[in-house]
Amino acid sequence: MRSLTVVANLMHGVFIIVAIAAFKSLIHADEPNSKSPETPSSSNDVTLTVDAARRQAKTLHTTIHSTLRVMHDRYYREDEGLPIPAAAMGEILRDVETEEGVILRWLVVEGQAMNTDNVARDDFEKEAVTALKSGKPFHEESTTTQYRRAAPITLSNHCLKCHMPDRKSTKDRRAGLVVTIPLKPRGAQAQ
Repeated sequence: MRSLTVVANLMHGVFIIVAIAAFKSLIHADEPNSKSPETPSSSNDVTLTVDAARRQAKTLHTTIHSTLRVMHDRYYREDEGLPIPAAAMGEILRDVETEEGVILRWLVVEGQAMNTDNVARDDFEKEAVTALKSGKPFHEESTTTQYRRAAPITLSNHCLKCHMPDRKSTKDRRAGLVVTIPLKPRGAQAQ
């Protein structure tokens, strides 16, 4: 059990490094007026287009979904008292928000909420739940200051033990991940 914890901690560290590096490379590749390589740049001073934010949100969703699946399939054992991977990944989601200003949050779509913080909070998220339940691949909206995208997270059979304990079949169900990306630098959003 200790070796699984060590492996999970190592994966967590590697994931954070890879995710932040991938996200930063996407931001800088999409800068409309890219600064010279000698000028250090922070993602906080970049104004993104909706298309660039859409691509970043899709990449982040794929990364988070794959990481959750791999962690759950390879390292989580219900009878070992380990935290469930989605909860353990909360730290990763908070790190991305702190480092990049990108908000990632789980969304209950089908089944029971394991955490009431994951229930739809606003009209966009309620519309996203309806869209994802109907089988749509994603739901999105953009304003002048942010881009939001909700896409499904697969709840496979081993997830359903908790999320749908009274199920009548083992077919996959859906949860969701909402990615919110600022389109303007943090300081410019208040203006």
